[in-house]
Amino acid sequence: MVFDPAFGSSFIVAFLMGLFSSMHCIGMCGSIIGTLTFSLSPGIRNNKKLLLPFVFNYNFGRITSYAMAGALVGTIEALLTMHLGETHGHRVLQILSAAVMMGAGFYIAGWFARFAYIEKAGILIWKKIEPYGRKLIPVKNHQQAYLFGLVWGWLPCGLVYAALALAATAGDISQSTLTMLAFGLGTLPAVMGVGIMTQVLTRLSKMQRFKQAIGLFMIVLALLAAFPWLNPMAITAHAATH
Repeated sequence: MVFDPAFGSSFIVAFLMGLFSSMHCIGMCGSIIGTLTFSLSPGIRNNKKLLLPFVFNYNFGRITSYAMAGALVGTIEALLTMHLGETHGHRVLQILSAAVMMGAGFYIAGWFARFAYIEKAGILIWKKIEPYGRKLIPVKNHQQAYLFGLVWGWLPCGLVYAALALAATAGDISQSTLTMLAFGLGTLPAVMGVGIMTQVLTRLSKMQRFKQAIGLFMIVLALLAAFPWLNPMAITAHAATH
């Protein structure tokens, strides 16, 4: 069977990471969208049809930031593999990516609270960026909502860093960018839903068994990222070529 190093950063895995891990982030993301929502005029805030475009533009800006971060880690990956060698360098990044993903899985499940400390890595950068977001409050139009999301997309988040670790194994800058785009699209249903159906999603995110199930799913993804030759999709793809 041919070793498929691309699986660890497949767009499907990134999308699933975003889809399931975003439920854990509803508390933090919900508060940010709450800030955006309450900065709007009552006429917009109380009308779902008028509110939805603002929430969408905020999320569009947030996902744009994720894609930019993906391009950045893709550049770092290219520099590292240049010195370590493409095969060896990629494998090292793959193992590190899997370790971060597994830590995120244990964190979501409530079994590894210290994983949150990884967020400190981005605090220095965040302190430089965050004031620009505050200047956009109150949000008055769709463009400002987009810019607001563009700033807040850099908020330190361990789960986003786990996705960036995954993107770092994508193979080139464009694929790293697209991997983070896939992750962002995965978060979209839950985070968009916060602005539309807050109570239901918040209640779901607080269910311990639900969080543990998501955490275990993340751990499985981490194992498949570390050992892609065990992935049934890779085995099927290899069989189809013979």
